[in-house]
Amino acid sequence: MSRIVAGAAIRGANTIAQQAEEFLQRAIKEKGESQKIEFPETAFYLPMANALLGAEVKTLKDALPILAHAKSLLPQVPADKLWLPYLGDALDAGIATLLCEEIIVALRYLYNEEPQKDCNGFFTDTIMRTLGIQLVDGRMPGFAAILGAAPDNKIAVGIVRELQQRNILIFVGSQVKGRSIIDQLLEENVQMGWDNYIVPYGRDTISAIYPLNWAIRSALTFGGIKPGQAKKCLLYTKERVFAFGLVLGELDDIKYATGAGAINMGFPIIADTDIPEIKPSGITTYEALVKELDYKKIVPRCIEVRGVKVKVSSIPIPVPYAAAFEGERVRKEQLYVEFGGKASLAFEYLATKNLDEIEDGKVEILGEDIDQLEDDKKSMPLAIVVEVAGRKMQRDFEPILERQIHRFVNYAMGLMHIGQRDMSWIRISKDAFNKGFRLKHIGLIMHAMFHQEYSAIIDKVQVIIYTRLPDIEKLLPQAKQVFDERDERLGGMTDESTDTFYSCLLCQSFAPNHVCIITPERLGLCGSISWLDAKASYEINPTGPNQPIAKGEFLDERLGQWKSTNDFVYQRSNKSVEKVSMYSLMDSPQTSCVVSDTQVVIDNEVLNIGDFIDEHRGGQDYAKSQALTLNKEKSVSEKIVAMQRFELPNSKNKLFKVATKSGAEIILTPKHKLAIDRPEGLKWIKAMHLKKGDRVISLKKLDIKERIPDIRNFIPENFYVPAECSHLIKKELFYLMGLIASDGSVFRRADVSGRN
Repeated sequence: MSRIVAGAAIRGANTIAQQAEEFLQRAIKEKGESQKIEFPETAFYLPMANALLGAEVKTLKDALPILAHAKSLLPQVPADKLWLPYLGDALDAGIATLLCEEIIVALRYLYNEEPQKDCNGFFTDTIMRTLGIQLVDGRMPGFAAILGAAPDNKIAVGIVRELQQRNILIFVGSQVKGRSIIDQLLEENVQMGWDNYIVPYGRDTISAIYPLNWAIRSALTFGGIKPGQAKKCLLYTKERVFAFGLVLGELDDIKYATGAGAINMGFPIIADTDIPEIKPSGITTYEALVKELDYKKIVPRCIEVRGVKVKVSSIPIPVPYAAAFEGERVRKEQLYVEFGGKASLAFEYLATKNLDEIEDGKVEILGEDIDQLEDDKKSMPLAIVVEVAGRKMQRDFEPILERQIHRFVNYAMGLMHIGQRDMSWIRISKDAFNKGFRLKHIGLIMHAMFHQEYSAIIDKVQVIIYTRLPDIEKLLPQAKQVFDERDERLGGMTDESTDTFYSCLLCQSFAPNHVCIITPERLGLCGSISWLDAKASYEINPTGPNQPIAKGEFLDERLGQWKSTNDFVYQRSNKSVEKVSMYSLMDSPQTSCVVSDTQVVIDNEVLNIGDFIDEHRGGQDYAKSQALTLNKEKSVSEKIVAMQRFELPNSKNKLFKVATKSGAEIILTPKHKLAIDRPEGLKWIKAMHLKKGDRVISLKKLDIKERIPDIRNFIPENFYVPAECSHLIKKELFYLMGLIASDGSVFRRADVSGRN
């Protein structure tokens, strides 16, 4: 700690102790030792003495041991040339200051000198219980004690309004050269009081003890800590009461001493003058004493240094905003404008920045907004770049936070968001546009929601939205490079290298029974959530959509079934899915992505899945269709609950085409596993590791109980059967044709033990 700061704090403490002693001796002389001394409407006597020393000060005589203890804490003022470990001495001086200041203001009540003009004075237990709980349960992010006066009234009002906007309770008082911020606010007709979150406590620095003993009472009231447990009380205020002191104007010895007392409670001091800084943390969460000379940055600096977690209670957008709108779809007839999908180039990206690189709440639009769209146009290019900063932010958290853009946009009525990264697709309805929704409101949503849900790791959020195509084309390769780097981190991991898998339930907003099991070798269905992503997501939000699943007992090593994953899927799928196989497409497979030209049977028709998605994209009629699939090892037709189109997760990966001797072909991603019959036995092999000559295990028989297309539906239109030969087409012929159509062969190979 700076010798200058320590020296000032110790000198100030000695001055305050002397004032307290002289005042107490005068009161005893004039009124006697048995004179009652108290604050109004409190059960905590002198709260600071009660909390730290366990003392119940009821009379002037009871105050004497408190004063004596405070004086015993006073160290010597550091010599000009001698270095000493000043931190402990300064902190002791701070505690002594708080005890003595409390005695002084209690004596002022005895002499009817409190509360001071236009001030509240002591904060009662009723106020403590009413508003204090909000300080510790998160509803009120913190409180600020402002001491002194700003250079002018405009700056004073600006600081107070900024704090109000963040729902921070503001105590104002003290003075500089006879002028207080209280006077500045009164002159500007700023309404003060508890209802306005602006409370004037007193016109001198000594009265700053009022917000501090209000804070210490929270440890006794809400923390369940007993009087006299000083260390526990101070730790409680540090960890649960997010307060800070903002000193405007020149600091004197009394302010340094009072500040040292506040630092003991975990409350840092921020000054607008060029003072020595105390940056080592420990007593406070981060820095203890800092300066900020730029008044535009002073409030964010205060919030940053104390670690206040600001939450935006309401989002200033012109449309309703709630999770209930997440599943809403904007159809073509409702559409005003869309971004991405097949319509235009679009992507979204979240990046970590340093705290000093971000202006919290800033939303910048670079390019035209949607109200400048030409009448005949329905689409625009778009890039949403969210920049975040926080002392606890990690780059591993970026992809998790980035995917929340999808959810946050969808919460707005009249907006639809599908996909992630450079595969995003956003629609804004005519109704939302007519109500006044513009692109800046997406930025306001991002700022509010990231603060609301991720305040534990995020301190600042700013958003830049691009709509000029050259800008987006320039930025996209940079974003893709980051996406690829994130994906490549998993390259060396295997399912065998970890004891824990993770779940993902993000898609249950529109597919209530859908559950993904994410492993090092298997992404989520969307293609964008890796095992590392899920792990980081759980660290950020332990109750969120990504939960750890200990692998535990193997049920089937070949299929990749564990008891734990089966149990989890069964419960979280609303008991609709009993088991899943990590390594099988035939036996209880997980939901999987397939390439666009994969043929599927939908509504008794064979078609390419990509064609079906393109035809029905943007609407809801796909939900009326049923697809032929496998369930409980049986072929059944099931309702389609959701569909999405994505690019190959890692652009550096290539697809693999596997062709068999019988003529069957399948296109796979490199890590997709197939069952292979090798001399050493049956194995599950990644497509990228297949060798020429490997025997691929395929399905012997489709046990289909429900009605499926007749084989004649697969015969080409130009296929001709003379009428006189129609009686020759029997059941057996169609059976053979079915074998050829499904397996490409009618042969049985004896050396494969009956496997076709």
